[in-house]
Amino acid sequence: MKRARMKPRIKLWIEQNGLLVLSDYRVQLLRHVRETGSLAAAASRMKLSYRRAWGKIKEIEKNLGVALVESEAGGARGGRTRLTRQGERLVGLYLRLQDAVETDLEREFAAVFRK
Repeated sequence: MKRARMKPRIKLWIEQNGLLVLSDYRVQLLRHVRETGSLAAAASRMKLSYRRAWGKIKEIEKNLGVALVESEAGGARGGRTRLTRQGERLVGLYLRLQDAVETDLEREFAAVFRK
């Protein structure tokens, strides 16, 4: 077996009280909101309808019991959506966990699938 051709993959998600609260998909949506300052732009980047993206964020907030985004109404320049402090914190923690899991996975893969 050629280990160089194989690469381990893992799906990560976090549940609270049996409810899905964070996953790669959900964190990606939140990161796009952070980067663009717009839920509409974040939805577009992920090829989602605005309604689906808004529903997904509301689902996460409901399951966690915290607000992750805050929006300001439009005006001449349009509105803005940004992550709350709690939203920023959770995205950062998830990304740290994801990096740690991937590092451990690669190390274990190398040990198990030695040349």
